[in-house]
Amino acid sequence: MTYSVLEFMKQFPDDDTCLEHLFVTRFGNVEELYCEKCGEYGKFRKLSKMPAYTCNCGHHIHPMKDTPFERSRTPLQKWFYAMYLFTTSRHGVPAKELQRQLGVTYKTAWRMGHEIRKYMTMIDGDNCLSGTVEADETYIGGKRKGKRGRGASGKTVVFDMLERNGAVMTKIVPNASRLVLQGHIRENVSEGSEMQTDEWGAYRGLDKVGYTHETDEHGCGQYARDAVHVNAIEGFWSQIKRSIKGTHIHVSRQHLDKYLGEFEYRYNMRKTPEIMFSRLLASF
Repeated sequence: MTYSVLEFMKQFPDDDTCLEHLFVTRFGNVEELYCEKCGEYGKFRKLSKMPAYTCNCGHHIHPMKDTPFERSRTPLQKWFYAMYLFTTSRHGVPAKELQRQLGVTYKTAWRMGHEIRKYMTMIDGDNCLSGTVEADETYIGGKRKGKRGRGASGKTVVFDMLERNGAVMTKIVPNASRLVLQGHIRENVSEGSEMQTDEWGAYRGLDKVGYTHETDEHGCGQYARDAVHVNAIEGFWSQIKRSIKGTHIHVSRQHLDKYLGEFEYRYNMRKTPEIMFSRLLASF
């Protein structure tokens, strides 16, 4: 099911409509709202020259307060449209595309993109995983001469755990040692779960700390053994890497966590674009 640009524009034709939606999301319907100053119900109305609502007694409510929109000079509808783009895109939205579609400066587009990713990461959260859980690590960064894969220089190590038919969780880690990887597993995966990994030595001993452990011997060309595999995680990694290479070109380690959170949000929601957009709006 799609959520077209025409449907978005019909729902949010101008800034006032966007402000009203933000007001209702944060405070409830105007007709039923209680004024904490005078005690009256349903007396709020939109101010004509300010993005705020006022009661008959003069008490003001600012729907954009404590949000990224509060001190932004960018029209609210453009913020909403940027969020629409993020939730209807599979591979993400680069700052240059936001700049082109919104008619803002590159600096403004870059900041808007990172604010939206931050909220996508916040909504997704990190819930405990259980059942059958795939675990794998990858290395993200530009191409450099020298060793590839584990131990490659200049790359960021990212650890991923994926609950079969459930949620995915990514963590930027300092290295792929047993201490680091098993520490994240014990912190975020319920005891008694079945861990499925490749043959990397850092995963050895999981069966001695409360987990069932099954492995794929990738070094021997084995990538699936009945229901034992890490194919779902590797598909998730492939999508992220294709996005970075084809859409963003490069992502710095400093901001990589927000990009990972963006892709976690899309994977974990697995809903229609309209639902993902509505849930993102509700987070502000």
